[in-house]
Amino acid sequence: MYYGKKPLGRRVFEVINYTLILLVCVVTLFPFLYVLACSFSSDTAILGGDVTLWPVEFQTRAYELVLEYPLIGRSYLNTIAYTVVGTAVNLLLTLLGAYPLSRKDLPGRKGITFFFTFTMLFSGGLIPTFLVVKALGLIDTFWVMILPTAVSTWNLIMMKTFFQATPVSLLEAARIDGSSEWGTLVRIVLPLSIPSIMTIGLFYAVSHWNDYFQAMIYLNTPENYPLQIHLRDIVLQNSMEQQFASMQQGQRQGSEGVKYATIMFATVPILCVYPFIQKYFVKGVMLGSIKE
Repeated sequence: MYYGKKPLGRRVFEVINYTLILLVCVVTLFPFLYVLACSFSSDTAILGGDVTLWPVEFQTRAYELVLEYPLIGRSYLNTIAYTVVGTAVNLLLTLLGAYPLSRKDLPGRKGITFFFTFTMLFSGGLIPTFLVVKALGLIDTFWVMILPTAVSTWNLIMMKTFFQATPVSLLEAARIDGSSEWGTLVRIVLPLSIPSIMTIGLFYAVSHWNDYFQAMIYLNTPENYPLQIHLRDIVLQNSMEQQFASMQQGQRQGSEGVKYATIMFATVPILCVYPFIQKYFVKGVMLGSIKE
């Protein structure tokens, strides 16, 4: 702690530090604010490059076109369901796999870890995976969006590292007090690992929310589509309409703004989750990275 006037070097450091942080914030926020402004601007202003951080010729037609699209509400509910259930299944299986692997007394621990790590480098490919999913009867079902990606090996290894940061003496004390392995996991390890669980959960949730390719491969019924598929259809549909009607009078306005409105539709809901877990995020990322 500094008392009185700060040294010159300290003041210069703080000025440079705050300036760099401010620049990073500006660079980070500008694309988001630009997309938000374009979503409320007219096509003419967007194509003319007149939009910066404030809407030009304010209009809401782009959002109206998105909301008018059939099944957009259903797709929102589907995406929320896929995200919530999928994240819960991901965390459950990741925790059940990472905790035993974090225990040095687990028989065959190195061999099991090797098999998990092997899947990060080699896989069967898209066609064999599709055939397996089809043989299991998961095509065009709710669970096809969850079970094929139930565990991420990278997140499993991260969680294993987090668990290894738990003091061994604490686990031994629990065992002496008569706690079972399940009791130790539920009452001691998990409460101490809340930051890491929230961090891994955020990674899983964002992955499910943005999942596009898996839905395109495995889902056939529009009623089962997640939000991303319908937003893609909206963008393609309005782009085609704009091309065919570009030379006609009375062209539907909002076609260009739809591209930006769909980005806001896809980004804002999952973005609203971050403030609630931000306090855990930095601690969760750093936990286990430094050994004492």
